[in-house]
Order: sequence, then structure tokens, then C-alpha cells
Amino acid sequence: MQQIINFILRNKTFLTFLLLFGISLILIVQSHSYHKSKVVNSANFLSGGLYESTNAIKQFFNLRHENEVLLEENNRLKSLLFNNTNEIDSTVIDTNALAGNYKFTPASVYKNSYSASNNYLLVNKGQNDGVKQDFGVITSKGIVGIIDNTSANYATVQSILNTLSRINAKLKKSDHSGSLKWNTTSPEYVQLEDVNTFAPVTVGDTIITGGQSSIFPKGVPIGVVDSFEIDISGDTYIIQVKLFNDMTNIGHVYIIENVDLEEIRVLEESIDE
Repeated sequence: MQQIINFILRNKTFLTFLLLFGISLILIVQSHSYHKSKVVNSANFLSGGLYESTNAIKQFFNLRHENEVLLEENNRLKSLLFNNTNEIDSTVIDTNALAGNYKFTPASVYKNSYSASNNYLLVNKGQNDGVKQDFGVITSKGIVGIIDNTSANYATVQSILNTLSRINAKLKKSDHSGSLKWNTTSPEYVQLEDVNTFAPVTVGDTIITGGQSSIFPKGVPIGVVDSFEIDISGDTYIIQVKLFNDMTNIGHVYIIENVDLEEIRVLEESIDE
């Protein structure tokens, strides 16, 4: 202990310099958006490289499960292509609804948190692949989250299992919409709030994206109604939604780009003015 004290006393000037230098860097990053974005991008790059190495090992031992997932997805797609019936599986994304002004970029998930209050995923696509903030992220079964930050080759995704997440969603059968949130109770369920009590809600109803956002197209599957209750105001429902996706096991995703996003934003900003 005495040696530590002597070391601090001998080097107090240098240690004081390091402390003040660190504080100044923190203040610069917090007060300037440019410097903050550079720090975030650098962090994404470093963490992305680390998780890429660990993920490669994990994928090697998880090949059997990945093949089962891909086989299940191929079977669903084949059934849509070759089945003459008009009946569509509610867990499969309606490609007709997504056609038009949306581009899709496949990506692998290198990290996925689901047990915290504000969960994130790390994917292996970034600015070099045309990925930007506020792009949607889905799987073949439903929504996953929204791109939050990007570096050259990686991006972080704000999961739907995040208390900051707010996504427009609706009842498929009636078009009554609300706001999709997460109460941190379980990674299997999210909550659809602000749905008017005039809406005919029954257990098992399908919940999809509402299309009132420039991020997700209308009709992306989310889950089914597990239970519902009237909130304290007496005017709206709180609906428990069981997710189609197993958010604890996400390996491959699709990043959605709305080609008209910038045009829509410019128009919205002109209205706000």
C-alpha cells in the first residue's frame, strides 16, 4: 500500500495531467455531435471485429440449428410459390405488401442482448453497404428493430426489446392501430398500447406493422394477441403480443431501406415549419 502511495506522490503531476486530459475528451465528445459520432463509429468497429471472431466459432458449433432455420424458411417460401390456395401463413411476410420502394440487405447477427432493459443487436453490415440510421431490421418471421448507429462495416440495432422503442402497429383484421412498446417482463412478449376500445380484439388475432412510419412498410408480421385489458383511462386497450420471432435466437436478418425516406423527411420537415 505504501508503495502505491509513493508511486502516486512521485508521479502526481503526470497523473493529474492524464485525469484532466480524460475529462476534457469526455466534455468534447459530449458537446460536439461530430466527435461523438466518430467515437461511436470507432467503438462499433472495435466491438464488431471482436464479435465477428467469437461469432465465427459460435456459428461453427451451431450449424445444425442454422440449417434447420433455413430449411424452415425455404419450406414456407416454397409453399407460397407453389400452393394454389389464397390462404397465406400469418407468420410469413407478404412480399406483395413490401414490393415497390424498399430494398433489402441480408446481414448476420454478431451479438444479441435480450435480458437488459434496453437491448441491442450488432450486425455485420454498415456504411460501406449503404446501411444508415433508422433503417428497419426484420427476419422472415417479423420485425427485429431499427438501425441505431453505423460504422464502416457494422451497425447496432435498437431491438424491439428496448424500453425506448416505439413502433406503429395494428390489428390485421380491423386496421385499428397503436404503439408497440416493451415492459421488460419477458423477451417473448411486447405490448401494443393506445388501441381504441371500439376495436374488436380477440385472442389469436395477428398484429402487423401499421405503415404509418417511413421505416417499416405496412404488413410486416409482429405476433399474435395473447391477452388484453382496458387501461386505467378506460378508453384504450393494453394488448399482450406474443412475438413470432424468438428474440433470444436471432442469427440472420434483413435490413430494410425505404428508397423514398429522404424525400419523405424533407416533406415532413416542411410541414413542421
